[in-house]
Amino acid sequence: MARRHSDRQLQGVLSSPLLQQILALLVIALGTITLLATFGVTEGHWANAWVEWLRYLVGWGLYPLGVSIVFAGLLWLQYLLDGSTRWRWRPFVGAELVFFSLLGLTHALLGRNDPWAWIDRDWGGGLVGWGLSTLLSTYLGWPVAILVLAGFLIGGLALAFDITLRDVKRTVRVVQGGVAAYRARRARAQRQRESAREKKPPLEPEVRPSERQRTRKVPERSSPSPPKKADRSTTKREKATRSHGSALPPLSLLDQSEGPPLTDQQIRRKSRVIKETLAQFGLPVEVVEVRMGPTVTQFGVEPGFVERARSGERKVRVRQISQRTEDLALALATPRLRVEAPVPGRPFVGIEVPNEEIQVVGVREVMESDAFQRLDSPLAIALGHDVAGQAVVADLIKMPHLLIAGTTGSGKSVCIKSITTCLICNNTPDELRLVMIDPKMVELVRFNGLPHLYGEVEVDLDRVVKVLRWVALEMDERYKRFAEASARHLDDFNHKMAKKDKPSLPRIVVLIDELADLMMLAPEAVEQLLCRVAQMGRATGIHLVVATQRPSTDVVTGLIKANFPARISFATASQVDSRVILDMQGAETLLGDGDMLYLAPDAGHPQRVQGCFVSPEELDRITAFWRREIGAVDEQSPWKRMMPPEQSEQPDGNQLDADYVDEDMLQRAITLVKKRGSASASLLQRRLHVGYPRAARLMEVMTEMNIIGPPVGGGRRRDVLLEDEENEGKPPRDGS
Repeated sequence: MARRHSDRQLQGVLSSPLLQQILALLVIALGTITLLATFGVTEGHWANAWVEWLRYLVGWGLYPLGVSIVFAGLLWLQYLLDGSTRWRWRPFVGAELVFFSLLGLTHALLGRNDPWAWIDRDWGGGLVGWGLSTLLSTYLGWPVAILVLAGFLIGGLALAFDITLRDVKRTVRVVQGGVAAYRARRARAQRQRESAREKKPPLEPEVRPSERQRTRKVPERSSPSPPKKADRSTTKREKATRSHGSALPPLSLLDQSEGPPLTDQQIRRKSRVIKETLAQFGLPVEVVEVRMGPTVTQFGVEPGFVERARSGERKVRVRQISQRTEDLALALATPRLRVEAPVPGRPFVGIEVPNEEIQVVGVREVMESDAFQRLDSPLAIALGHDVAGQAVVADLIKMPHLLIAGTTGSGKSVCIKSITTCLICNNTPDELRLVMIDPKMVELVRFNGLPHLYGEVEVDLDRVVKVLRWVALEMDERYKRFAEASARHLDDFNHKMAKKDKPSLPRIVVLIDELADLMMLAPEAVEQLLCRVAQMGRATGIHLVVATQRPSTDVVTGLIKANFPARISFATASQVDSRVILDMQGAETLLGDGDMLYLAPDAGHPQRVQGCFVSPEELDRITAFWRREIGAVDEQSPWKRMMPPEQSEQPDGNQLDADYVDEDMLQRAITLVKKRGSASASLLQRRLHVGYPRAARLMEVMTEMNIIGPPVGGGRRRDVLLEDEENEGKPPRDGS
């Protein structure tokens, strides 16, 4: 026991901060004396002997060796004083490889004829360089020895500057992409010059730009071309060009986004604050990993051990760290802070601290990422970057529907716009059609005129139920066609139609920007139609993207949540709203401006993502491209036939006001009041799912037709009048 106690005391003395700081200062002094003696600034028996021995050992390497000793001492002292220096093995190993390979190369190149003479001259690679060059030259030969040492030099440089094989591949891809783009521009310019030289026949009809482009591309498809290795996005765009005669919009129409990264000084300061703050509450931790994202930086904190008098060492509990969120936010001077305890798949607790400056994530940046290219799907969408700065993408086909929620200004509409941008950049109008519902009237109307869009963006709440009813009817009609063709899903049906040279069916994506307004108008009808389409629409290629700013239980009902497994939550006002949309808290700590939690359908824990931003100028460029490529599209909404005729089109003046009432709704109202024996506007609103203006108009019309009695005071219900069968249900004549 006494020996064990003495060993502990010795270990405590050696690991004391004061002793280590003294040793670090001695290392710095040794390096400084070495440099001064090397350049002849100072002289002395010990200093000269030390320098001569090092020069004999490493030759010219004495100069970088002295600098390295000083630098190592400074790093050690900084670590002891700051405590946040990250020790990484790659730069140290790389520097050593570069140092020793240069010693060997110097001796192999300069001292081939008389290797030992360079040691006597105190130059070359010294004894170490002589040993390396002589050993490799003896067993491998002089040329191979130089190649081996050069290989070690290149590998050491890569390790020292933290260059990985992935970085090399990415650089090669960027260079190849730049060369390919340059060749494509040259070829396009050459074709334009050749077409300008050709004389146009006098009777040639005028063609649109899209037709002119198709005419030029016919000989290119017929002429043989050597096979080229391209990525999935290029292959997809080439297929679309061959099959539809129109190319997909280039990603150059979208803007590149860059932002200021977090500096090393800020990382060290925040790491030190986190460690010291938790230590003040008796929670020793170590910051083992830092992951920098566009909005937040995640500090990976590994819990330490606490000494107990009776039980000995005990590890700090994860819950104890997560309970100190407010104390950490106060110490870091940040308004909101999120603790992920623990990080899924990682052996530490993640403390997500907001950055001083937020980096904007562009749609183009995510669409050009490797993750998006690997996701070979027509409905691939770019969501943004995670806390580590990696691209986050998703497949709408696998979702198959998406529910988005968050407060006003948190980024819901921008998210819908970025999703739409991804869809129209990867699909032609023959492959994808869009149905857009925008009760706010200002967010999605910019897409009017897009060839992918059915009709126009619907902004009238009185027409929304008819739009959803048409989507359900279209789904039923597709199931009937699938049954006739013995097809299981849309891809199977289109494949069979392609064999028979028949037209295929496009995918349909329904985007609703505000669900709360729809649920206030007709909650039962909207919920029923949404749930029915969500349950059965996947096989027919119909997908829903629904957003709401009020994630309460009367808007996001249990049936709607059950049919929307994929969800995105932007910043919410309270934990209750977060639990409604995600079934867990966390969204109330988000920062807004695109900061969101994405819950994948196959994941049990949400992922924090900074959403993509798409500017109005980018949307205008994409929309203008499709207008030029396809031409002007004058297409009425397919649900137009389900709407009542306009008043100006009514041939008979005795017909009803089409702005509020049609014949079918009137007959339903008459049947309802006769069955109830009384009539009121509130009854018609509840049973017919109409607004008050239309219900009031129905009451007026039935009063004129002598179906119900005149108005009575106090808002009481009116009595139903029973008249002759020949007069019942007929519109009144003029002047009645």
